Amino acid sequence: MKATKKTPEDDLRPEYDFDYSEGIRGKYYKRLLEEGSNVVVLEPDVAAAFRDSAAVNEALRSLLQLTRSTRRLTRRSGESAKSGGH
Repeated sequence: MKATKKTPEDDLRPEYDFDYSEGIRGKYYKRLLEEGSNVVVLEPDVAAAFRDSAAVNEALRSLLQLTRSTRRLTRRSGESAKSGGH
């Protein structure tokens, strides 16, 4: 004889059973537009180069520092920093 395995029909606890028909679509959309978002989605090939968000931030800060120092080096004499070199 084969033993039959019974599987529960719904293994979620009642407190986790959310009725999506009561949800409000776009409830936080306006607030997101006003406050802005800090979520950035990286392409898979770029994401593969970093172990975590701290590594991404470190790389971006290095790039910012490099562009600032390069901008100072390439500024023509007589141009002020306020003009931006344009």
